[in-house]
Amino acid sequence: MALTPQNSEAFMREVDEAVRQDQLLTFWQRFGRWIVALVVGGLLLFGAFLYWQHYTKTQSQAVSEEMDKVISTAVGGGTPDAKELDKLTQASQPGFRASALLVKAGTAARKGDSKAAIAAYKAMADDASLDQPYRDLALIRQTTLEYESLQPQQVVDRLKPLAVEGAPWFGSAGELVAIAYMKMRKPDLAGPLFAAMAKDKNVPQSIRSRARQMAGLLGVDAVETPNGAGQE
Repeated sequence: MALTPQNSEAFMREVDEAVRQDQLLTFWQRFGRWIVALVVGGLLLFGAFLYWQHYTKTQSQAVSEEMDKVISTAVGGGTPDAKELDKLTQASQPGFRASALLVKAGTAARKGDSKAAIAAYKAMADDASLDQPYRDLALIRQTTLEYESLQPQQVVDRLKPLAVEGAPWFGSAGELVAIAYMKMRKPDLAGPLFAAMAKDKNVPQSIRSRARQMAGLLGVDAVETPNGAGQE
């Protein structure tokens, strides 16, 4: 019995479907395990990533709380727990580590152990793994502790690159450099530097007040002129 065109088309569709099913079954038998392994592996990696994010955030919060406690103790004039402070100096977060190192060096200086404090600040200043502002601050504090034993030119050579308007530690570095200029009998360099610090609103008020007084003694005008003053 001959197949009609409709029956022939239906028969071919059934054959095609059977072939596709057979191909799919063969493909699954050959590669199914690998597909399952890849899917499971991907899910495990994603789960591990989510866990690591949570763990990192939790650890950062814990370190932050410990750091706040240490800084509060130091600012209050107390002595932070040595073990806790040492632990923080090994923190994986660069900012927390640098802050802990500064507190540790500052604690040594407050106890009168200038030698240990100077060594700690110097190590920070030379540590390329720390962000530059921390290294610069450490150099300024190191120089402050060594100031009386240094030649004025040594102070200038160390801190002049930091004693420029706009620099993060302009006030602290500028004051030390200006005093060094005075020791070198160079009021023509000290006066303008004092005046610049006095007029810089980013410089701490205590330093600005001292700088204004020193600039005045050296005959340099350090008084800020209100906007529009003297204009018609």
